[in-house]
Amino acid sequence: MTDLADLTARMRTFTEERDWGRFHDLKSLTLALTGEVGEVAELVQWLPASATEGDVDARLRERLGDELADVLLYLVRLADVAGVDLGAEATKKLTTNESRFPVAGHRGVAPDRR
Repeated sequence: MTDLADLTARMRTFTEERDWGRFHDLKSLTLALTGEVGEVAELVQWLPASATEGDVDARLRERLGDELADVLLYLVRLADVAGVDLGAEATKKLTTNESRFPVAGHRGVAPDRR
């Protein structure tokens, strides 16, 4: 498994080698990320809400993997450009959510939108 630091470094190198840094501003990366999330949504939009891993055939799984990889890479690049430690922030957010939504009282219950 690759860690976020490795992905961040590889994306930074990939970008620098191609002189694409000038295209990787916060707005452009955010719009690119949004477009890639849209491509994931397009792949699953007509699946039944109850679809599980078993409902996803090999071709769809391959296409989802490709698009999800694009989402991750743009997200990693966006975090790098913004100076955000994505791993630390995700860990902090998960810790917050574990406290905010303890198993007792939230198991099988949708989160309150308040």
